[in-house]
Amino acid sequence: MSVQKLLQGVDQFSTWIGKAFAWLIVALMLLVVIEVFKRYILNMPTAWVFDVSNMLYGTLFMMCGAYTLAHDGHVRGDFLYGSMPPRRQAALDLVLYFVFFLPGIIALTWAGWIYFGESLRMHETTFNATPLPIYPFKFMIPMAGAVVLVQGLSEIVRCIVCLRTGEWTPRLKDAQEIDVVEQQLAGSTYVDEDARREAIARAKNIDEMARQRMEQE
Repeated sequence: MSVQKLLQGVDQFSTWIGKAFAWLIVALMLLVVIEVFKRYILNMPTAWVFDVSNMLYGTLFMMCGAYTLAHDGHVRGDFLYGSMPPRRQAALDLVLYFVFFLPGIIALTWAGWIYFGESLRMHETTFNATPLPIYPFKFMIPMAGAVVLVQGLSEIVRCIVCLRTGEWTPRLKDAQEIDVVEQQLAGSTYVDEDARREAIARAKNIDEMARQRMEQE
């Protein structure tokens, strides 16, 4: 197996995990809508909704970390980084991965596993009228850490490859905002073909100008 296939395989795994857990936002939205209806229309509030919404959001936030890393979506102060050549970027990334990323993620995963084990042994529950088990949610902490660690190791390999070749290996492409614009225009029955093409071309031009501006910064 080539290094590129290995990197794309890890990217696909992280993307699949992120997209699978992203559906929790739908469950969270439905839960909040139902609770608002029950609380303010029926005057029948539910005691455990607040705890469940926190668990759902926390799980969504943690389990999408590897997806964001796979698509280079984490926020960085790149006013200097963006102007560096690829090899210098890779060298800087590699140092930061070893100095900050690996110790932090390993500590998170290890501490999270201990945290989950203690919660499981005591069968920890929430403190409300309808107690809910907490240990399944706490299991998400070491699980999220392990998934991000795997993606981080892939990023370290990507840095090493860039140091050798002078170029970043291509990342797995995912749907971007411009793709959504094209899909919406393609399915519209109120826009003729010429207007559709003009709108897509204009959107692509704006997207390209924004990308170039970010690279210059």
